[in-house]
Amino acid sequence: MADRWTDVTGAAHGADPADVYDVDEDALDSADDGYEDAPATGHPASQRPTPEYPMPPGDGPVDLMVWDAPNIDATLAQVIGAKPTAANRPRYDAIARWLVERSRGHEVEAAVFANVPPMLAGQMRGWVEAVRSLGFAVFARPKLADRDDVDLDMLEHVHHRARSGRLKRLVVASGDGRNFLEPLEVLAREGVEVTVLSFFEVAGYAAESPHIRFLDLEEVPGAFLQPLDRTRLDSLPVHGAWLRPTKTLREVAAEG
Repeated sequence: MADRWTDVTGAAHGADPADVYDVDEDALDSADDGYEDAPATGHPASQRPTPEYPMPPGDGPVDLMVWDAPNIDATLAQVIGAKPTAANRPRYDAIARWLVERSRGHEVEAAVFANVPPMLAGQMRGWVEAVRSLGFAVFARPKLADRDDVDLDMLEHVHHRARSGRLKRLVVASGDGRNFLEPLEVLAREGVEVTVLSFFEVAGYAAESPHIRFLDLEEVPGAFLQPLDRTRLDSLPVHGAWLRPTKTLREVAAEG
């Protein structure tokens, strides 16, 4: 992990929050995995034993972002066809700035949700501290089994905010439609402005929903240091575009 990093303003910082969240190789094929038997959560509490995080002070409206770190990293790998590196992971400082600029004077809070395999606890500590230094709370759950995930923790946190009556705008950074679509549509119908922040290639559930706004993560100003190596099929040039192979013919032949 890098010792120093530079944000979009050129300021130098400590451990790089973009050099961070490595996923298992298997995650490239299971970015949408959560709890296979996850119950439908709807608007009431999901009943997951997730510790509550204190509400922002006051009684004014709240804008909340929840960031699914395992899913975003795995879906990014799918989009670019390779394991993400520090050069092509999203910049949390730019995400924070974008969130605040859209707040309309509301209280603003954001939380990153992460699984922590015990053998990677030391390696991930620097990433957690870097994310916290950029204004994000972090919810960390031990990953003690392959199926352990943080989706239901994210939903429990969202429902806690909704039950307060103060939640006005919600941004969910995740491409996992199986666990999020129904609860998010329920919240949207109840008057919460819901945006899903992910990648077009993997978040069709949000792009197709009449109740949820979808925004491609690359459309957030400064979210990436350079354009991702991708071509969005929803925005092809009128004359078409070449899509290069992600493996050579010889690599494919060798695998056979």
